[in-house]
Amino acid sequence: MYRIVFLRNSVWALLLLVACTNNKVQEQSTHLPYYNEPNFTPIFISNTQSVNDSITHQIGNFSFTNQHGKTITQEKINNKIHVANFIFTTCGSICPTMTKHMKLVQDAFEKDTNIVQLSYSVTPWIDNVAKLKTYATNNAIKSANWHLLTGNKAAIYTLARTSYFAEEDLGFTKDSTEFLHTEHILLIDKTKRIRGIYNGTLQLEIEQLIKDIHTLIKQEN
Repeated sequence: MYRIVFLRNSVWALLLLVACTNNKVQEQSTHLPYYNEPNFTPIFISNTQSVNDSITHQIGNFSFTNQHGKTITQEKINNKIHVANFIFTTCGSICPTMTKHMKLVQDAFEKDTNIVQLSYSVTPWIDNVAKLKTYATNNAIKSANWHLLTGNKAAIYTLARTSYFAEEDLGFTKDSTEFLHTEHILLIDKTKRIRGIYNGTLQLEIEQLIKDIHTLIKQEN
């Protein structure tokens, strides 16, 4: 009799443990993680106050020029979700694929003014406004919310490495004079916190990015 009761209690305890585990997994799947450090360790937090206390890293201020000759600053992404990557117009390796995949994001959210795309040139001494405009035309970049950015090289490289954690596997040993090249595409929320990192050369990763943007929209509305 005691053995039956013990076994029954053990079964209920096991079922409770499984249920709690499933709830935790489900919560993580419906709440995107935060990334607070260059090693991109995911941090799952759903409480707003905990986020404000624990996630201190945010995208810094900037001022660059887009393909239309307009100045774009951090105010453009205030209270908006944005997707960022780093390219250059003469790149013949990963950049064409990354741009093609960023176009999938453009097509998915073209009419949503709360989704902004920022493609920073890592060769701004070559990629002037005219070249960026030609690049945009050649790649069917038509959204008013997708900005190809050029400007001061040191400022772009510093923002890339200290704000977006570009080339995080190399840490911060590189200075602003060394060439920056990364396949990463990053998802940033309305509070300028990093919420996702994706391989921009893989379409499956971009499809996940688009799903994550929809998730983020639901969370932040």
